[in-house]
Amino acid sequence: MIVETITVLVSFLFSLVLVPFFINYFKVAGIMTRDLHKKNKPYVPHSLGVPFVLSLTFSMLFYIFFQVFLYQNYKEVSYILASLLTLLLIAFSGFIDDINTSQVKVGKFSEGKAGLKRYQKVLLTFPAAIPLMAVMAGETTMNLPLIGNVDFGILYPLVLVPLGVIGASNAVNMLDGFNGLAAGLGLIYTFGLGLYALLHGQNVASIILFSAFASLLVCFRYNFYPAKILSGDSLTYSLGSLFAIAAIIGNMERAALLVFTPFLIQGVLKFYSRIKLGKFASDLGILEKDGKIRSKYDRIYSLTHVAMRFNLNEKQIVLFLMLIQAIFTALPFIFFRM
Repeated sequence: MIVETITVLVSFLFSLVLVPFFINYFKVAGIMTRDLHKKNKPYVPHSLGVPFVLSLTFSMLFYIFFQVFLYQNYKEVSYILASLLTLLLIAFSGFIDDINTSQVKVGKFSEGKAGLKRYQKVLLTFPAAIPLMAVMAGETTMNLPLIGNVDFGILYPLVLVPLGVIGASNAVNMLDGFNGLAAGLGLIYTFGLGLYALLHGQNVASIILFSAFASLLVCFRYNFYPAKILSGDSLTYSLGSLFAIAAIIGNMERAALLVFTPFLIQGVLKFYSRIKLGKFASDLGILEKDGKIRSKYDRIYSLTHVAMRFNLNEKQIVLFLMLIQAIFTALPFIFFRM
């Protein structure tokens, strides 16, 4: 456990250095967007996923070095390298979206940066699944509710793995827009799934998730209200891919899916808004003079709209949604035994 503990610490320490560095670097480079839930809508650096993924990558390379040269443990290396390549490709896709910082207005409301079109986001995330497909990560047999064990055979790496990577990364990207929301939710489910993996002997998944948690501790400090750097798609995509990576290499699809439930609900609400409004509803709200945030819609089209019904400010909305995520993250420990 010494190497594992040091690996997690390395991730934390790299984040302490890289997050402030990229805050300043993005300011110089002009990679900034408006923070829309502030009175003056200031420009703030974004694309927090860049230092997050770099910190996680450096820590896992440290882990690989000791596993190979100290313990001659080669079995786990291919899975870790495939996971890192998936994560880096996903983060790059998000960063491509982040650098288009031109602002979009819908009616009288500003909706933030333009970014990529939705179909472009899906297409860019598909190649990220190939590394996990190539190493045949995960077990093809899954225990499905009401059905039991089902062996998907070759369909698992060729169909289920890319669907998991693409679906998870894009679903997590649907729930953001508030200081600390993406990083805060990530803190909860990376720790919860990491602990679940550790308790069930899935060491590779647990070390990746705990290292991600350590990096997110720093990211959350700078991303929480008032944010010094915004998450950007590079972070939301990366966190979504971690769901898929943990589920696949940790063979804990059922647990990950249950923890993922808030994002499934968010996806349903988003597509409901597409049907009712003819477009996807925004997660953002309207800042009132007292600091509370009011929804732009009469109906609920996002989990953020649920939080807005309780007359909360930005910090309270984030904490409210973190509480919801914590409830779902606890459920696998109650219901599932691997």
